[in-house]
Amino acid sequence: MASAPERLRLDLANTLARHRDLLADFFQRAVIDSPTGRGLGSRNTEFRIPNEPRMIPLDPLPNLSDQVYARILEAIIDRTLPPGHRIRQNEFAEKLGVSRQPVSHALHLLHRQGLLAESGRRGFEVTQLDPARIRQLYEVRGAIDALAARLAAKQVKTDPAGRSRLEAALRAGRGIDRKTPLARLIALDVDFHSAIYHLAGNPVIEEMIAPQWPHMRRSMAAVLAELDYRESAWTEHAAIAAHILVGNAKAAEAAALAHAQTAGQKTEERLRALEQAA
Repeated sequence: MASAPERLRLDLANTLARHRDLLADFFQRAVIDSPTGRGLGSRNTEFRIPNEPRMIPLDPLPNLSDQVYARILEAIIDRTLPPGHRIRQNEFAEKLGVSRQPVSHALHLLHRQGLLAESGRRGFEVTQLDPARIRQLYEVRGAIDALAARLAAKQVKTDPAGRSRLEAALRAGRGIDRKTPLARLIALDVDFHSAIYHLAGNPVIEEMIAPQWPHMRRSMAAVLAELDYRESAWTEHAAIAAHILVGNAKAAEAAALAHAQTAGQKTEERLRALEQAA
């Protein structure tokens, strides 16, 4: 015959086995009904059902740090924040009506991209545009643009949506005039080339170009401010698009390469002139 302690242990085991489902339901409700997701009001103990998936809360969209980043980037591109301008984290947080955290995140991202340089104690300043560096960037971009135009010409007959996007980008660009704001000019230029990259059908092209767009947009602001180049740039764009739309891959490739080379040369010359005038 079992001893008294042994009988007590067996009785307890049987009771727990019979009421296992009840206990599991109790603990689940304790977690769900608690405002903090913790059971029985304890700050240190959290009850969870075994193998229950843990969901990560979604950030609000759009992300605040991304908004701050975009705002500062646009100010750098349109020279509201000119090269050499010192950026104070507290000042920007106050102007934008946000805490210091999203501003700090945005500033460090811009620093990693080479748009800001460290200045003083925990500070940053807008970097100078290096004419030689921009020329080198356009040399590489010329090869990528030539490839994209060639591939786009081969894809155009089988991608009606991509064709329509390119035609729409060209129409929008040909509609500019002397009163078109600089920011709009830059956006239209980016839209046109992005349409070609997309039509090329090779996502690696867009992935390679994307990190360089901030630097190219900064340099565009220097040359597109000249009224004469606005017209000639879109004349060259029209020639590239015409070759793509008729499927002439070789001519599209040559036109895109020539356009990038011309843009690189004019940009370098303009930046050097700005350096000398400063």
